[in-house]
Amino acid sequence: MSRAYQMVPYALGTADGQRTLGFLFTVTGKEKTVVSLMHPREMAITHYLVPFVLDAGCACWVQGPRSIGNDLRLEHELALLDVAAGMTHLRELGYERIVLLGNSGGAGLYTFYHHQALTPPGQRIARTPGGRPTNLAEAQMPEVDGMILVSPHPGQGKLLMSGVDPSVTDEDDPMQTDASLDPFSAANGFDAASGRGQYAPAFIERYRAAQVERVARIDARARQMLKSKHEARQRIKAGTGSDADRRIAAHAPVFQVWRTDADLRSWDISLDPSDRKTGSLWGKDPFVSNWGSVGFGRVVTPESWLSTWSGLSSNAALDKTLGALYQPTLLLEYTGDQCTFPADIEAIYRQIPSEHKQHIRVRGNHHGMALSRDEEPGQRIAGRHIVEWLRANMV
Repeated sequence: MSRAYQMVPYALGTADGQRTLGFLFTVTGKEKTVVSLMHPREMAITHYLVPFVLDAGCACWVQGPRSIGNDLRLEHELALLDVAAGMTHLRELGYERIVLLGNSGGAGLYTFYHHQALTPPGQRIARTPGGRPTNLAEAQMPEVDGMILVSPHPGQGKLLMSGVDPSVTDEDDPMQTDASLDPFSAANGFDAASGRGQYAPAFIERYRAAQVERVARIDARARQMLKSKHEARQRIKAGTGSDADRRIAAHAPVFQVWRTDADLRSWDISLDPSDRKTGSLWGKDPFVSNWGSVGFGRVVTPESWLSTWSGLSSNAALDKTLGALYQPTLLLEYTGDQCTFPADIEAIYRQIPSEHKQHIRVRGNHHGMALSRDEEPGQRIAGRHIVEWLRANMV
């Protein structure tokens, strides 16, 4: 960091009895504005933007979710209770202004929080898409004063729906493929030797429709799992349950979602062109990233799939939450982003109703790294823009 600072850790209780960990960075201890940084499944204590927030004359609050590094059971509605605990703590510390800084998946979390915080308690979402009570109506959800979105994607569910491979024909066997929808076959426009695709408009149209259909099938599968569990519990409650019902009622199913790295824009960069290189956030070889063990939404519960990873059922989608964003907003786009594409950013910016919004484009990849060896990392340029914006609007 460019100056001396203090860091104080806090363990906070949430409205549903869970725990969340946060770290408060200050320079003078007299800052009136605090910038909050959080991701739904990561602890971003070493985030590259923390020093810039301090340089702007603000305090910086970095918070972790209740399950750091593990989104197996992540339900965004419950994650809002973690955010609420942090916001309540910052207001109790006396900060006059709170700015939310949502980077990548943090954007979906923070815009969802903001939307629900501005919703009258009795009208807040009462149940998760999987049916679990949220208790958001009883939660204290302080409002915030500004928003910074850095390389935001449209939401984890929308992101996955853009990348899910619709040629999968059997969710229990990732090798089973509908050849007519295979994005990595020569017949459909992919050149394995170069690792690049050139897809025809008709194929793209069929492909995107089939992606929605696959997500809908997984949604139906998840809901059937939850229905079976619920019905078994009802029979037990009524006194008619069997031993099998007791097992079903107690079972917490987990399932795998294979082949989720197949966004055509990653391999055919003439689609929604930008400064990005061919490949996805996970690498250049789609056969490794699409069939491998690491990927978005690879292992889920029915509840976490519906709440977080379903592009159809998740409430944490920016097109559902941005309509409440009337506060001053800064949107930073990295022009070589392999996760969020120009059309996504344009849609996000268009959906923000604030009269005080600004969109800045910076060369860099999704994480703000330099696109070539001889240029300054985008992280630094983005950081300077944030300093300027905070000083002009929030300090």
